[in-house]
Amino acid sequence: QVQLVESGGGLVQAGGSLRLSCVASGRAIIGYGMGWFRQAPGKEREFVAAISWSGGITDYADSVKGRFTISRDNAKNTVYLQMNSLEPEDTAVYYCYKARGSGTVHEYDYWGQGTQVTVSS
Repeated sequence: QVQLVESGGGLVQAGGSLRLSCVASGRAIIGYGMGWFRQAPGKEREFVAAISWSGGITDYADSVKGRFTISRDNAKNTVYLQMNSLEPEDTAVYYCYKARGSGTVHEYDYWGQGTQVTVSS
């Protein structure tokens, strides 16, 4: 069983920054890509970012390119999402996921409980 626990969400003004963290249980993410998706009220789930197992390959949604950075520390079983220049449109619950493969895969089989990000204008 894989457990993913996100943290770091909160309320921030437009233009501000937040750093989300996702800690995985045990050796759960060894060999697998990881990523983030988000979901705003009344909207469909949206891919945000993904990172390969090695960390050498990343992928971003067009809406966050140049503003968000995904990274990982495999020694700590942790994935991060640095979010800069936040916009009200980024308001959503952000979920960390474990991919089905080792690359920047958008398909996933486990995800966390989510952390709320609210950006005020």
